[in-house]
Amino acid sequence: MIELGILADDLTGGMMVASLLERAGLECPLVSSVEALEAVAKSSAQAVVVARKIRLISPEEAQKEARQTVAALKAIGCHRFYYKYCATFDSTEKGNIGPVAEAMLEASGADYTVFCPAFPEYTVTVFQGHMFVGATPLGQSFKRNDPVTPMLNSNLVEVLQAQSNQPVGLLPHNVLIRGKSAIEDHLTRPQAPTFYVVDAVDDEDLRRLADVAVNWPLTTGADALPVFLANALQGENERSNYPPRKTLLPASPGYEALIAGSCAAPTLRQVAYFENDHPVFRVDLIEAAATPDYVSKILLWAETRLPLGPVGVASSADAKELKRTQAAFGREGAAERADQILGEVSRGLYELGVRKFIVAGGETSGQVINMLGINVVQVSAFDELAGGYCHSNEPDAVSFVLKAGAIGKDDFTEVAFARMRLAEI
Repeated sequence: MIELGILADDLTGGMMVASLLERAGLECPLVSSVEALEAVAKSSAQAVVVARKIRLISPEEAQKEARQTVAALKAIGCHRFYYKYCATFDSTEKGNIGPVAEAMLEASGADYTVFCPAFPEYTVTVFQGHMFVGATPLGQSFKRNDPVTPMLNSNLVEVLQAQSNQPVGLLPHNVLIRGKSAIEDHLTRPQAPTFYVVDAVDDEDLRRLADVAVNWPLTTGADALPVFLANALQGENERSNYPPRKTLLPASPGYEALIAGSCAAPTLRQVAYFENDHPVFRVDLIEAAATPDYVSKILLWAETRLPLGPVGVASSADAKELKRTQAAFGREGAAERADQILGEVSRGLYELGVRKFIVAGGETSGQVINMLGINVVQVSAFDELAGGYCHSNEPDAVSFVLKAGAIGKDDFTEVAFARMRLAEI
């Protein structure tokens, strides 16, 4: 039975939370459409992630997706829902964190809910409502220069209130550490807000929150909280009987390709590292706009090189190149053009025989999975691949390592391809 149904606002974020639950011992597949939930309901899975590209679409469309997801999860017997967004609270001025949470609140029947993006394992914490990445306030961190969702305000109460119709308050640390009764009293006091940003500076804070919220219809946050909710739900005795963690998935014989759409600094370094030994086609969005057969050009380039080893196709760009393309197409227009090209390229590479993909960037990963028609994936337990290793058997065996742009060491691509090759030995 599905005990926890999770809606993730992009694919790599959904992959990470699914893999963290797998690491904790729960079977948690990921689906990219609500139609695929019927098959999951017949499996032995205890949780499921529905990953949708809803971070950057209009708030109205995102709310529609949220309502459909809750309804579909209810139809398979799930009554605990979680809305998963980025640990750095990535959103635009209009949303979609607030709007999606409002839609899920109504659809789930909840009276109030919390927002807990803290991920202490990755040094993302919240104190007095302000987010910190390490010791740096969010608004002064690398997220300030994000090309799509720049985060300029560290005060999450203010960020959430600006995109929400519901009143937003704070569940502060000095209440959290006093335990369950104090937390419940704070949340249910007269004229209390509907939404609460939660302070969380370590895993113990997440455990305290999970003990209170375990049976709520709706909770929201980043990757860490669902593991603590699952632990509270299952109990220590049952967790001790969980099966071994999956770190190797079925084989996917075929060619190998890197698809990079993220412009985060770690991805730029990873593409450069990969390019030391393997060919990379650097996508020029302005040239592409003037070249009707640009994707065909990329595929002709790749066809002769694939038999010799992995190839890369990257729209990832440094600040100077980003400025050039955004001046031509706008911030969102440049991102959409890049993902469209990379999605079409991935489909062409698949037709050329690529069966092992590394994809960098959450939006890019969602585009690739959608273009290939992948609806359900088996997910590996979280490890050095940052939760992105997954496998699908339909229509043919194909494996992916999907990563958020800001994650991974320079040699990430080599480690990821080595893991997928190991499945064939």
